[in-house]
Amino acid sequence: MLELDRDALLALQWEEYPSNPLIPPPFPSPILADPTFLPPEDTPDGLWHLFAHSILGIHHFISRDGLAWERRRGVVCRNSLRAFIFAGDSVYHLFYERFLRLFPFPYLSRIEARTSRDLVAWSKPSVVLEPTLDWHREGCRGAVSNACVVAEDDGYRLYYSAGLVYLRDCRFSEPKYIGVASSPDLLGPYRTAPEPVLQPAAGDVYANMGAGAIKVVKVSDGYAGFQNGIYWDAGKAHTRSAIRLVTSHDGLAWDIPQREPILKPGPGWKKGFVYALDVRKVGDRLCMYFNARDGWLTGRENIGLAFGAIREATGEA
Repeated sequence: MLELDRDALLALQWEEYPSNPLIPPPFPSPILADPTFLPPEDTPDGLWHLFAHSILGIHHFISRDGLAWERRRGVVCRNSLRAFIFAGDSVYHLFYERFLRLFPFPYLSRIEARTSRDLVAWSKPSVVLEPTLDWHREGCRGAVSNACVVAEDDGYRLYYSAGLVYLRDCRFSEPKYIGVASSPDLLGPYRTAPEPVLQPAAGDVYANMGAGAIKVVKVSDGYAGFQNGIYWDAGKAHTRSAIRLVTSHDGLAWDIPQREPILKPGPGWKKGFVYALDVRKVGDRLCMYFNARDGWLTGRENIGLAFGAIREATGEA
């Protein structure tokens, strides 16, 4: 849990690393996306570890400083994307979306997990969540993705994306809804809430097409979510994504307390979309790795870094 309340988190000033982007996609993939990471204090070897996917599967990167990254050989999982790493008691759990059907068939995916004690050797996959509800199947045969697991007193909550919305200017789809499921055990079985906790709305400027994805953290007075919604930018006549903060007292009913996102599209490598992320406390600041896309139909996606300075926001000495 972050030793901050919701107001303090909302007051953080976010700055991008000036040498962004940090990690380019591996050849021949045009994308490297949906990073998830562990800082040195949470790893068995004292290094930074980051996982992200390309068209080849989920890759594993290591770093001594969180800035210069080395890609390990091979891939952790093929036919997989949108990973999330959860550090347990000496055991690491890698959650990810496994696609079962791709083009030309209606898209079908599920959430799986693998475990490791050293972040190198991984177990066989366990099925964590299947698409079972009607809104899981919107725009596809069934899609659940973008896992984010939060520990609770009575077990675990799994936040996830579901369903798809088609982006015509990109000719691919992005998640439409965000749901939640609960289980007494980390690997499930999970009981899904019947309705989404976040969904698109015509009047929601930064999520008028899709809810996208979310990373949820517990704070001292509730929950905060870093959401990258999918939206139509009428001024630019393009689809886009931006990262904003949403808050909740119980992790189920969510509010949008700020009008403007904390990270949004801009010139260069972020021209089209600022996408999915992972955020964790490292020292006296929050570190957020995220990916961005520089175009639409032929865009390229890289991974960058942003910081939120906790001391400045809370007035700590």
